[in-house]
Amino acid sequence: QVQLVESGGGLVQTGGSLRLSCAASGTIFEISSMGWYRQTPENPRDFVAIIIGGESIEYADSVKGRFIIYNVTNTVYLEMNRLKPEDTAVYYCNIALKRFVSDSYYHYWGQGTQVSVSS
Repeated sequence: QVQLVESGGGLVQTGGSLRLSCAASGTIFEISSMGWYRQTPENPRDFVAIIIGGESIEYADSVKGRFIIYNVTNTVYLEMNRLKPEDTAVYYCNIALKRFVSDSYYHYWGQGTQVSVSS
């Protein structure tokens, strides 16, 4: 069994900062990617940032230069700076991993954490 536990959401004013974390626990053989997505009532779950293979990093255009994704072993972080009201959303982490050497990679999702940015 694998669990992803997110933390770090909250309410912040425009221009403020927050750091989200997502810790993966359980039987994990190998992680191939760790990423963040966000969702609002009006929009589907959109890509925010991802680390692929522990080295390649990609960001959505809307967050480039403001957000930083990084990981420490099985925990992925999203440092969010210069936050804007349009960053308000529920943020979900996604980790693609295999539990055993013979497995295929499977995507696991965190429970979601609310980020609200007031104007």
